[in-house]
Amino acid sequence: MIYFDHNATTPVDALVLEAMLPFLTTFYGNPSSLHRHGRAVKTAVEQAREQVANLVNVSADQVIFTSGGTEANNLAITSATVSERKHFLAGSTEHPSVIEPLKHLCQLGYKYDELSVNHDGLLSEDQLVRLFKDDTGFISVMHANNETGVVQSIPALAEVAKQKTILFHTDAVQSAGKIPLDFNVLKTNLMSLSSHKIYGPKGVGALIHDKSTVLSSMQRGGGQEESIRPGTENIAGIIGFGKAAELAKQQLQVRSEHLLKLRNRLEQGIADISGLSIAGKGANRLPNTSQILMDNVDGEMLLMQLDQKGIAVSSGSACSSNSKKPSSVLKAMGYSDELALSAIRVSLGQQNTLEEVDEFVTNLKTLVNR
Repeated sequence: MIYFDHNATTPVDALVLEAMLPFLTTFYGNPSSLHRHGRAVKTAVEQAREQVANLVNVSADQVIFTSGGTEANNLAITSATVSERKHFLAGSTEHPSVIEPLKHLCQLGYKYDELSVNHDGLLSEDQLVRLFKDDTGFISVMHANNETGVVQSIPALAEVAKQKTILFHTDAVQSAGKIPLDFNVLKTNLMSLSSHKIYGPKGVGALIHDKSTVLSSMQRGGGQEESIRPGTENIAGIIGFGKAAELAKQQLQVRSEHLLKLRNRLEQGIADISGLSIAGKGANRLPNTSQILMDNVDGEMLLMQLDQKGIAVSSGSACSSNSKKPSSVLKAMGYSDELALSAIRVSLGQQNTLEEVDEFVTNLKTLVNR
């Protein structure tokens, strides 16, 4: 199987698995326990926190472990409700784990407006300012889109929000490990991360926060994670996340250059297919992502035909794969329903090769021409 769906999830790196295994067998203590078994595990958790912090250039006390990117996004939005300001803004191409919580808050008396994007999937600072209201208290803009790979100019947007003392959150789940990611350079208050997008285990992520933002827990219980995310920690997952973050930091340049080489080969190989376009091609994109649209093609059918050839791609966000509706991201970018329904997303990974890319190109051309 040729696996080209790394934006949905990545395989666990062998070194990550090696780091996790002792915490599934030998080191089984509860980190809240005071005996030596507990203390050993607690030390390992704090080391993992340091590793995740180093990935985005923050201190360890700015890292709150969660069950993944979705919970981190929800925790960021919940924390924004501490303010008396009840108007929120979010990009029209955000992940459902941002849009759905905001829609829920609207049922509780909050209001939220979507920030539209241009044909390349980018939103502007001017539009941000135009939509500000006196009670705007929270803005969420994804750093890199999970479907198109389009990277937003977060520092400029966050600076505008800062001038109005508006809390700014970015979902950096897809950008981590693929492009340089520095929390301080982005100038955000809150940032979401996920382990299984960077060759770590599923079921663990983190919310990064600055030291001035007050966080509000979504649940009650023990005092774990500064009482922000109570409950016994997913120890093996956290250890794996830490190791994955360490490797992502160390190998960032090598991985990024490899992915860009693969993507360039792929996009050059399919450039002569009639009626083909690549979403967001005019914008800065993640080096591993190509969302391909083709005239008179059923994207879901094409996906299944490629699967039969032993090639795994996606029709968009894995979190929305059961939906028969056209991608909301592509619709926001101005694509027609018909063209949006033709989309397949190719997201490359560190283990992929040029030979696999060439095989994909050959099979795609055969299927489309048929």
